[in-house]
Amino acid sequence: MEAKEANILSFKIIVNHSGAILTELGGLPEDRLHEVFKGDELNLIRKIIRDAKPKLEKMHDFLEEELTAFNHNTL
Repeated sequence: MEAKEANILSFKIIVNHSGAILTELGGLPEDRLHEVFKGDELNLIRKIIRDAKPKLEKMHDFLEEELTAFNHNTL
């Protein structure tokens, strides 16, 4: 059966079993996009990632810094 979904780019804010808050940035590696998408669809997915990934990376970095600062202030 052929897959009907692909996680091309994801951003999560997670609370683990210890109560720690973490962020996670993931998705399909860009060098494997051609295995899932072809032609115009591949170009569109590459554009979406090119546009969205830097914004998500900024959010990821910002939240990680805020959480680190918060954790140091509460120790």
